[in-house]
Amino acid sequence: MNDRAALDLLLAHGPLSRTRVGQLTGLSKPTASQLLARLEGAGLVVATGTDGGRPGPSAQLYAVNPRAAYAGGVDVTPHRVRAAVADLTGTVVASHEVPYTEGASAVGQVTEALGGAAEAAGLGLPDLHRVVIGTPGAFDPRTGRLRYASHLPGWHSPTLLDDMAAALPVPVAHENDVNLVAVAEQRLGAARGHEDFVLLWNEEGLGAALVLGGRLHRGWTGGAGEVGFLPVPGRPLVRHVTRANAGGYQQLAGVGALARLAAEPGSGTGGAARGDDHGSGDGGPSGGTRDPDVGAAVALLARAAAEPEGANLRLLRTYATALATGLASLVAVLDPEIVVLAGAVTGAGGEVLRTLLDAELAELAPSRPRLLPAEVLEDPVLRGALESALAATRDEVFDTSR
Repeated sequence: MNDRAALDLLLAHGPLSRTRVGQLTGLSKPTASQLLARLEGAGLVVATGTDGGRPGPSAQLYAVNPRAAYAGGVDVTPHRVRAAVADLTGTVVASHEVPYTEGASAVGQVTEALGGAAEAAGLGLPDLHRVVIGTPGAFDPRTGRLRYASHLPGWHSPTLLDDMAAALPVPVAHENDVNLVAVAEQRLGAARGHEDFVLLWNEEGLGAALVLGGRLHRGWTGGAGEVGFLPVPGRPLVRHVTRANAGGYQQLAGVGALARLAAEPGSGTGGAARGDDHGSGDGGPSGGTRDPDVGAAVALLARAAAEPEGANLRLLRTYATALATGLASLVAVLDPEIVVLAGAVTGAGGEVLRTLLDAELAELAPSRPRLLPAEVLEDPVLRGALESALAATRDEVFDTSR
């Protein structure tokens, strides 16, 4: 336990002296010295210099050895596969992207992207301790098939998980992309220190991640959080939603809703947004290749939030009501401490939209969680995949009892 505590402290604080390790762990200086010597001998800790510049003798500083292990993360979208490699401290050392090619196999694309990232880091695939792959939808644990992601070409073979495991010489885990955004926010962003929260993602589709008691809640089929399918007042009931790949909440509050609002006579917004939400039930992050409808919606909301008066304010209020209508159901069932608002569309509305959404939610939901903007804005799926892979890697590598 002392070994793991010391390693976690070095990760959190950076290089520390023996004295400081002893103070933070409650160990005596001789015991802390023995602990660090043991970890250094195991290759988990390295001496990094001294704390020169202070009065008195300089003290040797120690840090986690970044080369003790490496982990990989993969972010899959319909447009491309992006992979990255991080060292044990979480520093990203290389990345590689493979654009989607019609007819290319999912296994081949992942292997190429991950192999390219490993090669750029001066490593081979076997040098990675663990890999986490993020995709839209979720793999049904009963059948092994990908569900809720009909728009992802090449990922629906019933043997895909076995084929992927056979192709990669490293333990592989698969996770929903919005869930990985929540992991990134929980480890590095707005949800740090929070055990119960909802993350609402809003770009090409609406999706949510549910964290209860500090752990992701995935549901029986892995589909927890597919909120785009929620039936909501204000939209006709959509039956056979997975076949239609659409749902009421997506139609009410997705990017297509902004297109309709902008096109209404007298809106005064110039019709900046476009598109229709007749097939966007899969609410995952777009990963950098932005749909034109998303770009138009972002521009529309940004302009409205910059001058929130008249028609702009009416647009923002109407859209806040639409978002709150579905979000109130999640709040009523889950009673989260906070809701993290992620994705470019909601983010474009800024503090003005969040304030209006908070006011609407206060009238529609029995409890009032704090609404917080996401903080991990660059490659959040990939960052979450790396954090997930690193957590498992550290659990194994930091176990000095074996």
